[in-house]
Amino acid sequence: MNAYLSDRRGAHRRDLAVRLRIRILRSRVPAQAAESVNLSERGVYFATSLPLHEGTPVEVLLQMPAEITGKQPIEWRCTGHVVRVQPMRAQDALGVGVCFDCYEIVRLSDAQRSPNPWERGGAGGIGTPSQQ
Repeated sequence: MNAYLSDRRGAHRRDLAVRLRIRILRSRVPAQAAESVNLSERGVYFATSLPLHEGTPVEVLLQMPAEITGKQPIEWRCTGHVVRVQPMRAQDALGVGVCFDCYEIVRLSDAQRSPNPWERGGAGGIGTPSQQ
């Protein structure tokens, strides 16, 4: 099969290890720390033990690196959905791909005031990855 047809990504992914906080929306499951395997402004792939399935809505908190945006690293709160789940034998975890539906840039002053990243108010901007 043509590689172009088999890869539906809309943005180039970079192999970057970035710290993440993952939370399943509308769930009582606590947020979990993770690290990206690869990342773009439209999505992320990471290893986790969270009970995730394709279609699950999630929130991802991360410091988006300059390698992706071309700007100073800034904290993003992304809402998206799981598009891929596969076993990762080497880590005894699930490899999960998330497509970002929208994101919010979290102001540094808010991030410094609140110890709970899910209570941080962001006003730096809200958008969809395609609006960037």
